[in-house]
Amino acid sequence: MPSPPLAPDDGPIDIEHLERMTLGEAGLKREVLAMFSAQAVGLIGTLATLPSDAEAVAHKLKGSARAVGAFRVADAAESVEAAMHNGDDPAQALAELGDAVAQVRAAIDAILRRS
Repeated sequence: MPSPPLAPDDGPIDIEHLERMTLGEAGLKREVLAMFSAQAVGLIGTLATLPSDAEAVAHKLKGSARAVGAFRVADAAESVEAAMHNGDDPAQALAELGDAVAQVRAAIDAILRRS
C-alpha cells in the first residue's frame, strides 16, 4: 500500500503527521526524529551488505519511516522489500532509498537545529 502523498511544500517529512504521532510535544518530536535518523543510518548500512534478512530490515525501516512521516523513505524501503521478495536486483531501489534517507536526515538536522 503506497504511503499518503506529501503536499508539495511538506518536504521530506510530513510535519502534520509527525505532530499527530508525537501529540504535539516538542521534546518527544526531537527525540523521535533523532532516533529515526540514527536508526535509518544503521539500517541503510545493514542493507548495503545484502544480509539474508534484508527484506525484514527494509520492512523495519518502512514502518519506522511511516511512523515519523518520512513517506518517501517508506516508499523506497517498500521497493527494496519488494525487490528482495521477488528475487530482483535491489541496486536501483537501494540507491533510491539511500537518496531518500539522505534527504530526510538533512531535514531532521535542520529541524533539530531550530528546536
